[in-house]
Amino acid sequence: MAIIGGVIEPEIIRPALRMRVRLLRRTRLLARDPMSVAGLFLILLFVTVAILAPLLAPPPDPAQPYEMPHDGFWPEPRPPNAAHPFGTTEGQYDIYYGVVWGTRTALKMGLIVTGLVVLIGGVVGAVSAYIGGWLDEFVQRVVEVFIAFPALLAFLAMAIVISPRVDDKLLAIIIALVAFGWTGYARLIRADVLAVKARDYVLAARALGVPGWQILVRHVLPNAVYSVLAVACLDIGGYAVAYSGLSFLGLGAGRGYADWGQLLNLAHNWVSDLARFWYIVLFPGGSLVLFTLGWNLVGDAFRDALDPRLRGQ
Repeated sequence: MAIIGGVIEPEIIRPALRMRVRLLRRTRLLARDPMSVAGLFLILLFVTVAILAPLLAPPPDPAQPYEMPHDGFWPEPRPPNAAHPFGTTEGQYDIYYGVVWGTRTALKMGLIVTGLVVLIGGVVGAVSAYIGGWLDEFVQRVVEVFIAFPALLAFLAMAIVISPRVDDKLLAIIIALVAFGWTGYARLIRADVLAVKARDYVLAARALGVPGWQILVRHVLPNAVYSVLAVACLDIGGYAVAYSGLSFLGLGAGRGYADWGQLLNLAHNWVSDLARFWYIVLFPGGSLVLFTLGWNLVGDAFRDALDPRLRGQ
């Protein structure tokens, strides 16, 4: 066996490639699972609404599309009508407009936050696990310190501290969620990298003198990211819920901003008469539930497809 031009011979890389092929074949089971199909349908529905938001709910001011229009300042919500298909909240904010443009807010927050925590946690966990030694021990102690904080309280505290110092309130919440969200992925990718780096093709590559960074990037990480992808699908919906919760508590972008948490915040004064004002909770709350459900169904199906033990059950 030899390395020509920094490339490992086929006898070494073939086991790694076979593993990838098996895992990719398992993902095809998603198309046969009715739950995953339902989840994909929900996700595609919300993505379509987000893309077509300017057509479905044309903004009065194109420069500020996320500002919900309001029809007067009457404090009591009004039921659905021809002008407002989903009704209005207190202050007469249009619920339909908020639900449509709130879809963009949910997707933006879910995808951005999940992408950042996967990137940061993945890099930290993979490097510490592959190098090992004192670096791995130090990183794990830092991770344990972050994990010791209750998630919701940590998000709240961080958002309260950052918000006065940042003009963009959405950026403040993103920083708060990312600051305490990367630790789970660092632990997850660390466990996978520790398992993969002990396999024969990695040991053979080391024996042939392949640089460590090349082994990590080309052979270890591609075979250690599948569980991370499954968890990431679940977290996209989870971070959308987390943002909506912070927005509901008044830490979002401000009154009148189009997001589902803001709509629920405008509804809390009327929950006691929900039989009359059902629409102020049904449409934003239902959107949040279906959005989270779609990502959870896909994430669960993806996890089951990658784990043959779960698939056998």
